[in-house]
Amino acid sequence: MTEPAMPDHAYLTVRELAELLRLKERKIYDLAASGSVPCSRATGKLLFPAEEIRAWIERAKSGGVAQGAAAPQRAPILLGSHDPLLDWAIRQSRCGLASYYDGSLDGLQRFTKGEGVAAGLHLHDPATGRWNVPDVARAAAGQNAVLVTFARRQRGLIHRPDGPAPASLPDLAKYRFAPRQPESGTEILFRHLAGNAGLDLSSLQLSDVARTEDEAAEAVRRRDADATFGIEAVARAYGLAFLPVIEEEFALLVERKAWFDAPMQKLMTFCAGAAFARRARAYGGYDIAELGHVIWNA
Repeated sequence: MTEPAMPDHAYLTVRELAELLRLKERKIYDLAASGSVPCSRATGKLLFPAEEIRAWIERAKSGGVAQGAAAPQRAPILLGSHDPLLDWAIRQSRCGLASYYDGSLDGLQRFTKGEGVAAGLHLHDPATGRWNVPDVARAAAGQNAVLVTFARRQRGLIHRPDGPAPASLPDLAKYRFAPRQPESGTEILFRHLAGNAGLDLSSLQLSDVARTEDEAAEAVRRRDADATFGIEAVARAYGLAFLPVIEEEFALLVERKAWFDAPMQKLMTFCAGAAFARRARAYGGYDIAELGHVIWNA
C-alpha cells in the first residue's frame, strides 16, 4: 500500500497529519495535548510545522520517541530567576516543585533542554523595550510552552540606611557594588541602564558575585558592599533602604503539559488566593494584578 505523501506546505492541519500517520483525528489531538508532537496554536487552531514533523518521524525511525509515545517527562523543577514571593508560594502551597535558581538566561537555556517544567524570567529587550517575549520567542519557539505573567516588580538601588546613599546610577562609581552573575536578568538590565546613564562600568568597585536577590542584599547588610541593584521586596526584608529605578515584568515560561499537571495547578491556584495577595502586599514592590495572564504561546 502506498504511504501517504508529506504535504508540501509549511504547516499541516489535524486532518492532514492524521492521514499521514494513519491515525484518527482524536489521537492527533491527544498527541498535541500531551506535548508528544510538535505543534503551534498561533492562529487559534492546531497546526503542525512540516519540517518539525519530518524530524519527529525520523527520530522515531532511528530509535527515538515512537509515534504515539509520551514525550520525555520533565523533572518537576522551577528554573531561572530567583523571586522571593514565588519562592515563598512554592513552599507555602506545598505543590511539590523543586527549584534551581541561577538567572533568567540560564533558566531559559535549561528549559529549552527539558531540564525543568517552568522558568522564572525577567529579560528586558533594549531594541523593543519589551520584557521576556523577544528572548522567549527566539529561544523557545519550538517548545510546547506558554509564557504567563507572574508579577510586576520595583527594581532599584539597595543600600544601608546608615551608609552611603547613591541618588542615581552614576553615583555607584563612588561605592562598592555587589554584582549579579552575567546570566541573570538583573545584570543584563543593570548594564543596559548603566550605559544609558553614563556610568563607566570599569569604574565600579565590585564585591563577590551574588547569585540570588537575597545574596545581593545580604552583601550590603554585611557591609561587603555599599549598594546593589535589587528589588524593593528584598530591601524591605533585610531592613535596607531602596531607591526605585524601573518597574520590571517577571514571568513564568511553562511547559504546556506541565501547566495542567498537579504541581503547577496547585501552585497557581494558591497564587490566586487571599494569602498570596496578603503576602505580596506585605513584601511591597509587587503588582500581581495580571497574575496568570498569557502573554506568549509557542
